[in-house]
Amino acid sequence: MAFEIIDPKTNQVPILISVPHCGTGIPSAIRDQYDTEMIQSIDDTDWFVDQLYDFVDMLGIKMVKAKYSRWVIDLNRATDNTPLYQDGRVITALCPTTNFNNKRIYKNSSPTQEEINQRISSYYYPYYDQVRLELTKLQRQYKHVLFFDAHSIRQYVPGIQKDIFPDLILGDVDGKSADTRLTSAATDILVNSGYTFKHNHPFKGGNLTRTFGQPQNRVHGLQLEMAKTVYMNDRETMYDTKRASRIRTVLHNLFETLIITLNDMNR
Repeated sequence: MAFEIIDPKTNQVPILISVPHCGTGIPSAIRDQYDTEMIQSIDDTDWFVDQLYDFVDMLGIKMVKAKYSRWVIDLNRATDNTPLYQDGRVITALCPTTNFNNKRIYKNSSPTQEEINQRISSYYYPYYDQVRLELTKLQRQYKHVLFFDAHSIRQYVPGIQKDIFPDLILGDVDGKSADTRLTSAATDILVNSGYTFKHNHPFKGGNLTRTFGQPQNRVHGLQLEMAKTVYMNDRETMYDTKRASRIRTVLHNLFETLIITLNDMNR
C-alpha cells in the first residue's frame, strides 16, 4: 500500500487532510540506486508532519498520508513535470534526481521513463485515487467539502528564495482552489496566531491542491506550508514537543473554525 489512512474517532466532518511528503520508505528494489550517504537522512522529507496533525481524528477529520519518500515519487507534482512556478526557483521533478539544493541523490544514472511509469502506477495514482474516493464519499454527506494539504519545509532554502521563509504560508492557488469564505476564515486564524504569515507567497499550492481544489464543484482546496523550526529544533533534526504544542493549538483552532465555516456553507 502506497499510503496509510487514519480514520476519525468521532463523527466525520467534511475535511480530508493529505500529508504527501511525510513518507520515508524506499522500495528495496531501487534502494541501491541512491547515494549511500544521502539516503541515510532524506533531506526533503516533511518530517513529523503526520505526528503534528495526529489530533485531527478527534475532530472527526480523516487523514491520508504517504508511506514512500518524495525521492521515489513526488505526489505533489504533475505527471508531465509541468513546473508549478515560473520564477526561476529550483523545482524538483516528479521523480527527483537532486534535492532542493541541487545535490544529486542517485549514485549513477537517473530512473528511466519505464521506471518512472512504474512508480506512477504503483505509488502516484493509488494516492490520487484514494484522495478522490475519500472526497467523493464526503460529498455524499455534505454539499461543500475541503481538501487540506499539509506540508513543511526548511526555514531557509536558497534555491527557492534568498530570505528565510515565513512561519506559515497558506495557499489557495491565487484564489482559484477554495471559496473565499474558507480562505478568509483560515487567514484570520493564522494572521492572529503569533507566527509570521504569508498568503500564496512563495507557495500557492502544489499539484494536489490544484487538482482537487475545485470550488465550482464544491470541493475546496487549501495548502498549509510551515517552516520546520515552527515545530522542530533549530537544526531541523528533531521534533520539539514545546514548539509543536504551541502550533498544535493554532491548528486545532484553525480546524474548528474551518468546520464551523463549512457547516454554515452546508446549511
